[in-house]
Amino acid sequence: MQALRISSKSMYHFFKRILDIVIVLIALLLLSPLLIPVILILLLTGEHEVFYLQKRIGYQGKSFYIWKFATMIKNSPQIGTGEITLRNDPRVTHFGKFLRRTKINELPQIFNVLRGEMSIVGPRPLMEVSYLLYTPEQQKMVYASKPGITGISSLIFRDEEKILSEAADPRKLYNAIFPYKAALEIWYHQHASLCVDVMIIFITAVELIFGTKNLTEKVFKNLPARPSFA
Repeated sequence: MQALRISSKSMYHFFKRILDIVIVLIALLLLSPLLIPVILILLLTGEHEVFYLQKRIGYQGKSFYIWKFATMIKNSPQIGTGEITLRNDPRVTHFGKFLRRTKINELPQIFNVLRGEMSIVGPRPLMEVSYLLYTPEQQKMVYASKPGITGISSLIFRDEEKILSEAADPRKLYNAIFPYKAALEIWYHQHASLCVDVMIIFITAVELIFGTKNLTEKVFKNLPARPSFA
């Protein structure tokens, strides 16, 4: 029985990797007309930098550098609210606001997926300061999966910048919602399957294209209960 579970898990990871590569190659083909103008605009505006590489915690607690389009001024993690980004954050460049609002700034992470550091679906890779807000047990369970460009926590907290911006004490709320984030990521760890992954990808696409909200909780009805402050 245990051998069967191990085999099933291995098959899941094998086909998930194939799904990742297929989606990334299709994305590169379809998104090239969008990515090229974004690169040119970033070269000509703001800090004149295209990509921003930031150290994050990933699979089995190992660190790697995540790729994003540059949306903030240099050394922004050492300025203002640090790792917490608020709505209308003064550290965000003018074009960066558009990239963040549309989530286009996340697209370069497809290169992390190609390198095998990330998956399309998985727990959100965190900066170490945020990663340490999880208990050791939560850290081990959450990052037993490769981090993802999208995932349960990313969908539920799609408007995290807005939520934190409206709080009297953004950092206090940021710390307070982490047990709920951990519960969501552990839910994914316990329910991970190709079917769940495909549904998360579908929900992500629908919410980005049509601006639909709360679709995740309608599809996955057994998610951990959302705290009133989240």
